[in-house]
Amino acid sequence: MIQKNVHRLLMTGFVAFISSLSLMAQHKVEMLPFGDMDQWVDRQIKESSIIGGNTKNVYAIGPTTVIKGDQVYKNMGGSPWGTSNVMAKVAGITKTNTSVFPEKRGDGYCARLDTRMESVKVLGLVNITVLAAGSVFTGSVHEPIKGTKNPQKMLQTGIPFTKKPVALQFDYKVKMSDRENRIRATGFSKITDVPGKDYPAAILLLQKRWEDANGNVYAKRIGTMVTYYYHSTDWKNNATYEIMYGDITNRPEYKSHMMRLQATESYTVNSKGESVPIHEVAWGNENDVPTHMCLQFTSSHGGAYIGSPGNTLWIDNVKLVY
Repeated sequence: MIQKNVHRLLMTGFVAFISSLSLMAQHKVEMLPFGDMDQWVDRQIKESSIIGGNTKNVYAIGPTTVIKGDQVYKNMGGSPWGTSNVMAKVAGITKTNTSVFPEKRGDGYCARLDTRMESVKVLGLVNITVLAAGSVFTGSVHEPIKGTKNPQKMLQTGIPFTKKPVALQFDYKVKMSDRENRIRATGFSKITDVPGKDYPAAILLLQKRWEDANGNVYAKRIGTMVTYYYHSTDWKNNATYEIMYGDITNRPEYKSHMMRLQATESYTVNSKGESVPIHEVAWGNENDVPTHMCLQFTSSHGGAYIGSPGNTLWIDNVKLVY
């Protein structure tokens, strides 16, 4: 009897093992280009002397290299990644912001995204204080930044993409700020409290875009994955999130404030070379094929200049599952 039970347990375990192998074999996992976060561009930019004249490291995700000087950056080596690390030139003053950093992890690196206050001191006096969240996204930045008005317009959101993966997979770690409310600091008005806690987030939207004769860009939402992080946690490896397709408004996982159409305003460059908003106007159906992928990781969920200093999101090994 004991021998039969042992045999049955062994067979059950063997069947479960074979089933898991079969499930894994059904799915193909592909690392996004530079998604292992092991290669970084180190831009060494000297800020204007009137604000201190310090040389700052402004990091970009791309082929390992050092760039000295205040030249405008464009994505290098086929990297699909833009970040919130930027160079600004306003009224002849060169200023940088860095809120995404390479950080050693094991034998390689990961990306650390910080929400922090960035102050500009003119002749030793604090003049402008801005809240800067760390953000990594598929797309690019139109440098140099020339002001703080409408920051989304400075971004090229999304990259061409026509596949239909079933899930997004990556490693992450979270450290939450102790603040119960967020703050809003634009640099040109009083710093104010914003009700509600600040949450790091991962967002993946697949869109089918088109442009009309006037250069307006529209999109159907084909695929959706949005998750917020509510607690500090140590590294979670191979976290896997389903990408939901079509109209998801009747699914139990649907959260309107996170997943609705046009939940955030995003921009792209149209065929006329103009930066224009992307109008998400409808849900796609199961037969629609996307034209673009918008993937973003951010240390603060509330949009430009809103967040809680001290929030940090680490990410690594960003992959798509098919």
